[in-house]
Amino acid sequence: MNVTVTKQNKSPNKAQNQQLHWSFWFGVGFFVLVILSLCYLGWLMSERLTAQETAPVTSVVINGEMPYTTRADIEKAIESVNLGNFFQVDVNKVQRQVSDLPWVFSASVRKQWPNELKIYVVDQQPVAFWNGDFLINAQGVAFQADTSRVEKALPAFYGPEGSEQTALENYTNLSDILAYGKLSIDELMLSERYSWQLTLNDGVSLNLGREDRVQRIQRFIDVYPQIKKTAKAKQQIDYVDLRYDTGLAVGWKPLTEKERV
Repeated sequence: MNVTVTKQNKSPNKAQNQQLHWSFWFGVGFFVLVILSLCYLGWLMSERLTAQETAPVTSVVINGEMPYTTRADIEKAIESVNLGNFFQVDVNKVQRQVSDLPWVFSASVRKQWPNELKIYVVDQQPVAFWNGDFLINAQGVAFQADTSRVEKALPAFYGPEGSEQTALENYTNLSDILAYGKLSIDELMLSERYSWQLTLNDGVSLNLGREDRVQRIQRFIDVYPQIKKTAKAKQQIDYVDLRYDTGLAVGWKPLTEKERV
């Protein structure tokens, strides 16, 4: 019996194994490259974010209605605030310190990306001096500030502590009536017993007492032209006492040199 043995060729399997070998290492290399790229991008983004978070505020924008408060006042008020990190700037602290300035009525603060701090300020509106050392604002609240910054003439109010709102309301009401006689109030005094006395812009003092102030001022406006006509030579009205139900009393004083001219 003849047996024929056929020898198989193993070369194709060897080539296939080599191909798989290189494919494997190529995949490993590609995977490592992807991992390294992701790590680099992550580091780069982290560096940029860190740089942005530590970026200081380099611009402070101040706007508002500020006839009395200056930019220098605000800059000095916030000089203790750390502006070295945009994200960590405490806008509430800035707002409090600006609001504490004597002439500031209200203040708002916000941050503007990437490096700006915006401050908006509204000043007090003074309407009168109060007891010599203070001022009263349009809301009837007393405050203390540098009065040398007030360039316009203001009336002077005097009264017990806590009567600021009452003084302002009566000033407004009585001024409206006096305006019909082309008169205004230079000084308003309110006693501890809430008795009212006014000094007008022409120097005449009015004693109104405690009651019926509006009616008494109206009576004064009605008769004031006639009172002036009764003045003797070199005389002028000193005061008018209106604390009567139906009449009034007039005091006179010598005419000043200014009035004689």
